[in-house]
Amino acid sequence: MTKALCTLTLQKATTAKNLPKSADFKLWIESALSIAGFKKSCEVAIRLVDESESQMLNLQYRGKDKPTNVLSFPSELPEEVLDNLKREPLGDIIICVPVVEAEAIEQGKTTTAHWAHLTIHGILHVLGFDHIDDDEAEEMEGLEIQALQSLNYANPYD
Repeated sequence: MTKALCTLTLQKATTAKNLPKSADFKLWIESALSIAGFKKSCEVAIRLVDESESQMLNLQYRGKDKPTNVLSFPSELPEEVLDNLKREPLGDIIICVPVVEAEAIEQGKTTTAHWAHLTIHGILHVLGFDHIDDDEAEEMEGLEIQALQSLNYANPYD
């Protein structure tokens, strides 16, 4: 797997324990970047939050008044600014810890596998992939499955 050089800023705005380490997130990010064919130096921020912050952001940006597992905010810098940067800022990813943990239990997955999946999912979103229509969803899910399999995680959609 070719590794993109990606800098991670990890913020923990939660009192939750037993969270993945920066090295875990970097591995998952690199897997997503590799599968998507992204080879530039980049940076991404991941913020781990509780339900109240997730719900507030989900309402503000998506009009949905409930916490959600992951929110992605792609960077929207103009090309002329990007050309002058050493690393391309991909964007920010917000992951709601209690939702991730509850979904892992509900879906019969290990928490680590679900963390990996949602991190990869968020990275693909900041790269411009989406799942609004069936064709987009099929492409994005295929990339997620490949990235997870490269890390020895099972297909999350089975």
